[in-house]
Amino acid sequence: MRQCMVADPRCRLYENPRTGHLRSAALPYENRGLAGRGRTGGILAVVDTINPAGARVERRAGDAMALVVMKFGGTSVANVERIRNVAAHVKREVDAGNKVAVVVSAMAGATNQLVAWVNEASPLHDKREYDAVVASGEQVTAGLTAIVLQSMGLKARSWSGWQVPIETSDAHGAARILNVPGDELRAAIESGEVAVITGFQGIDPETGRVSTLGRGGSDTSAVAVAVALNADVCDIYTDVDGVYTTDPRIVSKARRLPKVSYEEMLEMASSGSKVLQTRSVELAMVHGMRTRVLSSFVAPDQMQAVTLDNLDTIGTTVCSEDEIVEQQVVSGIAYAKDEAKVTLLKVDDKPGIAARIFGPLADASINVDMIVQNVAADGNATDMTFTVQAAELTRALAVIEAAKKDIGHFDVKASDGVAKISVIGVGMRSHAGVAARMFQALAEKGINILAISTSEIKISVLIDAAYAELAVRTLHTLYGLDAD
Repeated sequence: MRQCMVADPRCRLYENPRTGHLRSAALPYENRGLAGRGRTGGILAVVDTINPAGARVERRAGDAMALVVMKFGGTSVANVERIRNVAAHVKREVDAGNKVAVVVSAMAGATNQLVAWVNEASPLHDKREYDAVVASGEQVTAGLTAIVLQSMGLKARSWSGWQVPIETSDAHGAARILNVPGDELRAAIESGEVAVITGFQGIDPETGRVSTLGRGGSDTSAVAVAVALNADVCDIYTDVDGVYTTDPRIVSKARRLPKVSYEEMLEMASSGSKVLQTRSVELAMVHGMRTRVLSSFVAPDQMQAVTLDNLDTIGTTVCSEDEIVEQQVVSGIAYAKDEAKVTLLKVDDKPGIAARIFGPLADASINVDMIVQNVAADGNATDMTFTVQAAELTRALAVIEAAKKDIGHFDVKASDGVAKISVIGVGMRSHAGVAARMFQALAEKGINILAISTSEIKISVLIDAAYAELAVRTLHTLYGLDAD
């Protein structure tokens, strides 16, 4: 394994040779930290090694039937009536004897409105004050949820991220979770109280300022709380009843997957699937936290309360690959239409050029996805194509233009009319010909491939956005994913 040293001398990152993901042997970052899920005093017992994926800590006499973290997204808490429905789901678990922590998002549309107000106040604003404003959406939801639970006769209170506390880095607007050491939260839950926690936010322990985790951060908050509490399961309630083989709005024959591996879910999330946020999946994978995707719109009395032996009966369970008995070659087809393509023409072909191009993009926190390089026939110049999120295209072009003084002259072409189509499945490791079949099927439909990238369990192609839905339907049928 490749060892990488990071700033904290206690934390050593190791690359998994099969997946390429970095894992740690100690502290501190959210996707390679929250080390140790033992119950020794506080919520988070810092130890030298992370428990193996899927390991469970033996329950003590008198423990609840299960300790459950329930996360509800914006559509699930869009108004007070839907919050009452959420509260009914929570009450079902409490009535069954389970200990419950709830993580909530802002009401649907609330965060967008708050962001709009910030931008109206000043397009160039202090990120710390931005966080202070946008974090208020979850605080409203948490308070209302606690009030409704109390009206049902349950002992409940709201917790802001800073009260737990969920300690984060100082990257306001896109903070990373460092630690979750809330002794008071554990004591409250053990006493039978339902803790309703604001997702999406925490606190910078150095400054005491509220911080936010970025879009989709409530999923990450929920998994972090589940890891810290050593929960039996983290249930992500949304507007769909699980993870499907592809978007059912495009392919009516898409099937719900009863189980999906952490690695497959991570690839799906990073390839355009909107069900779970990428960082939450990585955090769950590192700590072996069993995570389920469920629908909050199923009637609460039609769902069975969580027990330790019924975790895989509904929704989709995201778990270790070893738990999946029958693995298909391809598990799902993902797509992303929010891609933009940048091509650099006639770039000098010499050592260090790639670093001078992608270094400034990284410094600007612009995520680069697919990269393709072609060397000219004379060997003196190269053409380089890469993709970024469409929302970052203008910034990326500005960064590239500024980098010309260190690189030399080259031409730039850009387009945001592209889509990324990905075929994902752990079965690819042991089956040949998956890519060839994909390319042939797309060719037969007259779909031109602009770029290709692969991993051990994923093949992604960049195509014209106009053909995205046709490509998804074609590949879904090709790999036998259509429901009978």
